[in-house]
Amino acid sequence: MQPDGAVVGYIRVSSAGQDYAYQRTAIEAAARARGERVHEWFGDVASGSTLERPELGRLRAALDVRRVRTVWVWRLDRLTRSGIADTLASVEHVRRSGAELVSVADRVALDGGPTGELVLAVLAWCAQMELAKIHENQDAARARMRQQGRTWGRPALPSPLKDAVAAAKSQGMSCREIARQLKVSKSWVAGVLKELGL
Repeated sequence: MQPDGAVVGYIRVSSAGQDYAYQRTAIEAAARARGERVHEWFGDVASGSTLERPELGRLRAALDVRRVRTVWVWRLDRLTRSGIADTLASVEHVRRSGAELVSVADRVALDGGPTGELVLAVLAWCAQMELAKIHENQDAARARMRQQGRTWGRPALPSPLKDAVAAAKSQGMSCREIARQLKVSKSWVAGVLKELGL
């Protein structure tokens, strides 16, 4: 029996340059189709290769005190990409709390029973392989750049531009507004703000 509690959404992107919007829109539409409304959102900007994420930790704490009725995710790999064991443990944590886990894209895996558990394990393995492929591609790109005498990563921002970002932030401007004004990417702005501790 499910506890009384909130319907929540968990969303995750890997970098500051990415946007939660598509996940949130898909979850809201699917929840609405079931007659539910998401009351609270938990969102991390972090790799799925670790379970040590601030908002995931906050969600797990809410589950532990049985404050959550339903957890919506866009796909199971938003919870974790670190393998079958972590995926099964994450799903089991939700179930043990008495809450329901609903994935917009992976509904069959959460239906329970032997078939659902098998599909869940396969999806977890696929997510882990996808993460391994991303790392493999990054390693190949780094090696290629080293061979060409180039460095990996973002080019350093000129100091005056960093000063301009800090000044705009102190005036209450958003990342998007700052990026538009300075004609740089939003992810660069987010990186500078993080570097400056703003």
